[in-house]
Amino acid sequence: MALGRKGARRIVVDGTAYRWRLRRRPTYFQGLAWTPCTFAVEHADSSGPGRTLVVTTDQPHLSNWIGREGQPILPSDVARAIEHALREGWTPTSRGATFHLDLSAGFVPSP
Repeated sequence: MALGRKGARRIVVDGTAYRWRLRRRPTYFQGLAWTPCTFAVEHADSSGPGRTLVVTTDQPHLSNWIGREGQPILPSDVARAIEHALREGWTPTSRGATFHLDLSAGFVPSP
């Protein structure tokens, strides 16, 4: 899975450039605040396909349909998630399956 360049933001962590993207519109389950917000990250300068990181946060999508409040995903949040994933074994330039980082502890779905 590769991120499209359109809508992706660039971030540099420890001298390495990455692209990250958050869905503008929530999925159906995110819209109902049943599942938390997610975003994807990949190495920005790799010549071939690398391993994509998918991060599950502990907050609802900001554009949920029921008005549940959440916090925006800041570049500092993305940088922390990248550092965490690297410590957990994510290798962004190697080929392989998507690497999932679950930070959703504490998320309570809407009833």
